Amino acid sequence: MGAPPVDPPPSGVLSQPPSAALPRLARRCGPRASFPQAKGPMVPNEEDTSLCSGVVCCHSISHQTVSWDTGQTDFLEFWHTVPAVWWKDAQGKDQMWYEDALASSHPIILYLHGNAGTRGGDHRVELYKVLSSLGYHVVTFDYRGWGDSVGTPSERGMTYDALHVFDWIKARSGDNPVYIWGHSLGTGVATNLVRRLCERETPPDALILESPFTNIREEAKSHPFSVIYRYFPGFDWFFLDPITSSGIKFANDENVKHISCSLLILHAEDDPVVPFQLGRKLYNIAAPSRSFRDFKVQFIPFHSDLGYRHKYIYRSPELPRILREFLGKSEPGRQH
Repeated sequence: MGAPPVDPPPSGVLSQPPSAALPRLARRCGPRASFPQAKGPMVPNEEDTSLCSGVVCCHSISHQTVSWDTGQTDFLEFWHTVPAVWWKDAQGKDQMWYEDALASSHPIILYLHGNAGTRGGDHRVELYKVLSSLGYHVVTFDYRGWGDSVGTPSERGMTYDALHVFDWIKARSGDNPVYIWGHSLGTGVATNLVRRLCERETPPDALILESPFTNIREEAKSHPFSVIYRYFPGFDWFFLDPITSSGIKFANDENVKHISCSLLILHAEDDPVVPFQLGRKLYNIAAPSRSFRDFKVQFIPFHSDLGYRHKYIYRSPELPRILREFLGKSEPGRQH
């Protein structure tokens, strides 16, 4: 069976085959894709519907350290979308202008995408546009082995990539709030990252999990791809044990017990990829955790009649209010 369909990169160019580093059942990662090579700001034209209607700065970060997976210095390619009020001012600006802009009075969201496609997926770009219109900087990147980022995918490497980008942002953001938003598989990267940040006492200002699961084993067992196999004798041994033995855990349920920052969970009841009950279960684990005793923990369900499924929560007209009320309040206290 061929590689799964993925969202096209912004330029519409053809993609290359995916890495074979992760087990087949867990892999649905986006293939390496050819992206525009020019660094600096990219100004979309009217025909380029894959990009925001504002300005996106596309450039790369060198890890400056030896990769755990390849033994080589890796490069991550990422986008920085400025708040919509700056779109006109950002025309023609260079990378340094974008970096300096992170120290403005606008908060920053580090977005960690899911496993299919790249940072240029249509639903992701639509979310960037919503967040930009609300006054947020959005920084997003492709993990090693995804899109145009160099390297070989692994849970450890993806978490390290996210940590590196977070540190890069914090070195430039001054006192601005920095929030972390993970979607689907990106929620596993997000909780890995935030747990480590909390352990070193540099937590983000809040964590947002969209369509999260409890752990990769439960997600694989619940995934629609496994529905015809999960009741077969030996399913756990044949399908699930190889994932665990390969070191792939993405243990959101364990990580949330060690996270000390405000947590918002968003999940659609009709999600066909990550079942709604896994998001609710994760909330039920997190809410009573002692690590959250001084922080807000909130679960927002979206009724199945809305049709938001796995990746369309950005369409909710309530999302701006939800974010404003959750991120705009600094006082601690749990919300149910």
